[in-house]
Amino acid sequence: MNSKKAEKISKALADPNRLLILKEIKKQRDCMYCVDLNNIVDLAQPSIAHHLKLLTDTELILPEKEGRNVKYSLNNQVLDDYIAFLQSLKK
Repeated sequence: MNSKKAEKISKALADPNRLLILKEIKKQRDCMYCVDLNNIVDLAQPSIAHHLKLLTDTELILPEKEGRNVKYSLNNQVLDDYIAFLQSLKK
């Protein structure tokens, strides 16, 4: 992972609402529908959509369209790469 991508991910993770969204997706066995997030995250739907877009842009979550709904899942490979990048800073 390059520094620019790590910086983008770090900025995305700096928001408590985006962290909450990631935690909720993880709780739901690594996938969750956008509709379900509306019931969990105390934000207006446009705000949730904004946060989901940022998380999708960083590839931390992957969208999958199912009819009229979108299902989001964690991208464990990107998370692993990000953690490895941070680990490399220690050495």
